Amino acid sequence: MKSKQLYKVGNFLKLFSSRRAICSFSSATSQPQLKTPSSIHNNFFKSGTKDALLKRLCRGNNFKEAIDILCEQKRLGEAIQMLNHIERPPAATYSTLLQLCLQLRALDEGMKVHAHTKASGFVPGIVISNRILNMYIKCNSFVNAQKLFDEMPERDLCSWNIMMTGCAKAGRLQEARKLFDQMPEKDNFSWTAMISGYVHHDRHKEALELYRVMQRNENFKCNKFTISSALAASAAIQSLHLGKEIHGHILRVGLDSDGVVWSALSDMYGKCGSIQEARRIFDRTVDRDVVSWTAMIDRYFKEGRREEGFALFSDLLKSRISPNGFTFSGVLNACADYAAEELGKQVHGYMTRIGYDPSSFAASTLVHMYTKCGNIKNARRVFDGMPQPDLVSWTSLISGYAQNGQPDEALQFFELLLKSGTQPDHITFVGVLSACTHAGLVDKGLEYFHSIKEKHGLIHTADHYACLIDLLSRAGRFQEAKEIIDTMPMKPDKFLWASLLGGCRIHGNLELAKRAAEALFEIEPENPATYITLGNIYATANLWGEVAEVRKAMEGKGVVKKPGLSWIEIKREVHVFLVGDTSHPKSKEIDEFLGKLSKRMKEEGYVPDTNFVLHDVEEEQKEHNLSYHSEKLAVAFGIISTPEGTLIKVFKNLRTCVDCHTAIKFISKITKRKIIVRDSNRFHSFQDGNCSCRDYW
Repeated sequence: MKSKQLYKVGNFLKLFSSRRAICSFSSATSQPQLKTPSSIHNNFFKSGTKDALLKRLCRGNNFKEAIDILCEQKRLGEAIQMLNHIERPPAATYSTLLQLCLQLRALDEGMKVHAHTKASGFVPGIVISNRILNMYIKCNSFVNAQKLFDEMPERDLCSWNIMMTGCAKAGRLQEARKLFDQMPEKDNFSWTAMISGYVHHDRHKEALELYRVMQRNENFKCNKFTISSALAASAAIQSLHLGKEIHGHILRVGLDSDGVVWSALSDMYGKCGSIQEARRIFDRTVDRDVVSWTAMIDRYFKEGRREEGFALFSDLLKSRISPNGFTFSGVLNACADYAAEELGKQVHGYMTRIGYDPSSFAASTLVHMYTKCGNIKNARRVFDGMPQPDLVSWTSLISGYAQNGQPDEALQFFELLLKSGTQPDHITFVGVLSACTHAGLVDKGLEYFHSIKEKHGLIHTADHYACLIDLLSRAGRFQEAKEIIDTMPMKPDKFLWASLLGGCRIHGNLELAKRAAEALFEIEPENPATYITLGNIYATANLWGEVAEVRKAMEGKGVVKKPGLSWIEIKREVHVFLVGDTSHPKSKEIDEFLGKLSKRMKEEGYVPDTNFVLHDVEEEQKEHNLSYHSEKLAVAFGIISTPEGTLIKVFKNLRTCVDCHTAIKFISKITKRKIIVRDSNRFHSFQDGNCSCRDYW
């Protein structure tokens, strides 16, 4: 290699010829050979570059300082190669290099440094040995770590803690506990690390048992981290009794002023179902951060106490604490669950004012919220504003189009997803198959179903099979559905059987309806929907004796039909209606409006569908019963309470019945209103006498 040859900056020591050999780090016995300062600065650097300082340091044999600079610049490989130009590197140099290896999780480079200590004859003390040990542990090289630990002539408390904590964090709990029990001495860190390891890997009972042992040991006092781990374990197994015991201990040892402890305590009470106590703890916490606020808000939503959740979110906005992406995501998900679109819009507006990252998961939640509230236009607008939509956003939009009666757009976006290079997952295909179901595209749905495994390498899930049975049974292709049920690789779940039962209701297939209902009675005997659907199938066939048997079975098992419930938001106030409801202040006006509307509807050709009224009563009484279904009351109230042309949006907790579906089509045509009804299954967009579901739901 000619000395006049120039090297690129940073391309150090590519000098492995026989004349200019350097130490091989794979050898633990060879001795490093030194270069002369002139050869180093001539070959390492170009003159006049930013490495001029390094060049001057090398000329003066100040290799340690050069290594320090390289480490500051994160140029680890070059720094390690320069080691060979120091006859006996000091401990500080090894320490600096090992620290950078640890920081960068650079296992290979760390092994080279370790090998160099042996090759150079350096005898590491306990500090350097612990640093190497920590590097191996943090790089998940437990074989090397164990070998070094076994070879160490001297181990201190830090050595044991590094080894034990690494095993605990990695889930190697048996090894961690063995090390813990063998430790010649322990400190609070040792106990906390072992307890936390149990908690993080769902071994909550072992965590609490060890916590009790620690409490009995007078030499150790639980700190806030130990307490927090114990509270997390109590919360995980929902042991309010143990949680209260720990709370008492907190008060006795004086940790009741610590923010970390109070946050864990509030979390424990919330997860154990004592939300009032959780709120009391939250209110007493002095230094509440955004994590505490977000956790408390989420607890209210999980408990179904939405008003309190939204109120606390409002309090957060008035405080000096700024909500983060997790806060927005939780609130927007609640808006989606409760169809609170107006509030969701306000949250969106606030996010826009303060400036949110359009690539964040909060933006994905916005797409989800708008699709769940039936505003696919706004969902698309948010989606289009995302620089690179993630899979969650794609899936939300695809499912949203499917549920909002736009299956063609759903499938179009799925094809765009594939072209974008994003890999779909099993949830994405649930949306795709649902789109095929809503559009009645049976063969296309079968094609997508088979592509899940054959083209995309995914495994079919129970949800995929439920969608497929829904697709086939709604189309009346029961023989194919039956064959798939009999040969599928997993046991059919309740969603599959419910899909089959729904298809049997549409086509009046009594034989398969009985099979599906019997399976559902075994899986969830307390669910009234199965009894009601089976009873309706019998009623359609005028099998009133069987209808009576179904009602008798319900009464015998104490199963109560879930009341139909519909609601509509007018001027930011939610109005709720039950079937036959007369409690609303405008009940009289609603009744009069429906009476006039009923006459107009019959003139237009509407015939009440009484097939799905369970009672064996006169037709006139059946028609009267149908007139007061909750969604009709909500729609009527919406029309008389808003100006002409205003969109009516109603939400229902159950599947809308056939008669109401037909009636609302007539109402939309007569009143010249667009009416959206979201039932438990999907969105129905009624306009000019038609529905977006194409009568296929």
